[in-house]
Formats: sequence, C-alpha cells, structure tokens
Amino acid sequence: MKSATKQKLSIVLTTAALVAGGLMSAPAASAATSCLGATCNGVNPANTTCQNDARTVRTGPFRGVELRYSPSCRAAWGRFPNAPKGSHIEIKNNQGKKYTTNGPSGGGTYYSVMINDKDVKAWACGVWDGGNQMECTEDY
Repeated sequence: MKSATKQKLSIVLTTAALVAGGLMSAPAASAATSCLGATCNGVNPANTTCQNDARTVRTGPFRGVELRYSPSCRAAWGRFPNAPKGSHIEIKNNQGKKYTTNGPSGGGTYYSVMINDKDVKAWACGVWDGGNQMECTEDY
C-alpha cells in the first residue's frame, strides 16, 4: 500500500473512532422548516417544526384564547385552553383567509390549524354556546 493511501486510511479510521467514542461530534443537520407563510395554510402545527419556536403573542381577555406564532414559519394558529363542550376555534388573517377547527366533543384544550402570518395580520377566536359566545385575540 502506498504511503499516501495509508495516511488517508489512518485519518478516516481515527476520525471514525473519535466520533464513535463521543470525543468528536459529527456535524449536526439543521432542522428544516416544514412550511413558510402561505404554504402553512391549513396545516396542523403539531406535524411541523413550526411548534419548536412558537410563542403566544396575544391572549383573549375572558377565556384565555391564544394566538400562537412561529417566527421561523411566519405562521399563526389558535389555542383554546379549557374550551367548553361543543366549541370551535377560528384562525383568520386580513387577507380574508379563515379556518375553523372543532374542539373535542367533551371540551378541553386544543389547537387550530395554521394560517399565513407573513406580512399580514392574524387573530384567533374561540366560539362556544352554539355560536352565542365568542372571544377573539387582538391581531398580530
């Protein structure tokens, strides 16, 4: 075996041993954003990386309906904590887009699907009591 080939083999084997032994880490792959802006419309945030950097940016005054926002995805969605039985949550933006997500039959906390919030305003509304009661967040 030639000297240069032995040297390359030695480097490869040494690097592999260091990685396997935990003394040297392999480069980490960056998490890809699963959608951006309008491509997030109607998508469940739980099935994306959008939930990883999400934060609550607005909260309703009575029942605590929340508007959640992901900066990496530029998308928003609603969260309805302790929602009453038969409720639903609406997520809207000022481009006229709107999605409605029905809550669990017995009530409880749940999320809406996402909506584009890239260079537009979005807000969330919780609706209950057969449509007679509604709480909305301010826009973001």
